[in-house]
Amino acid sequence: MKSEQLKNHKITHAIQHASPHFDERPDESDISLLVIHCISLPEGEYGTPYVKDLFMGELQINAHPDFAPLEGLRVSAHCVIRRDGTLEQYVPFDKRAWHAGQSRYCGRKRCNDFSIGIELEGTDQSAYTDKQYQCLVEVTELLLTHYPKLNRRRIIGHEHIAPGRKTDPGSGFDWPRYLNQL
Repeated sequence: MKSEQLKNHKITHAIQHASPHFDERPDESDISLLVIHCISLPEGEYGTPYVKDLFMGELQINAHPDFAPLEGLRVSAHCVIRRDGTLEQYVPFDKRAWHAGQSRYCGRKRCNDFSIGIELEGTDQSAYTDKQYQCLVEVTELLLTHYPKLNRRRIIGHEHIAPGRKTDPGSGFDWPRYLNQL
């Protein structure tokens, strides 16, 4: 993936969805952490429209009994990588997506302020697909090239910045496989 594939902080070949759930970063030049997450709605069901609906603020709570706790939730991620490797972008990288919640990294609170969040369609226990790893590696290499404060040591899981509260991307994510491909 070449750097020209990133324009105006958007990946040119990604499917673009303009989530309303973002705001300005306190310092747009401080993009220094990459956070890997996982999501599926309902949990363990893939290919549904509900992740998009959630990030767009359009989730119909009555569509599934598991959605009741999500009522009024305003969340987003910069990108979602579907099981088939399809890449969707919801928030430009220079903006603050609302993916990390209460979080801390190396003594700094509010990781959304300085991080990029990428969601993998999956669960904490599910294995991720080859196409997801391939896409994640390509996106990561693009981000490492474009945002100089990011590096391999500053790539973590949601579980690492919100321990006890979050467990994703979970035991199904193969960290050595991912990092060795970079």
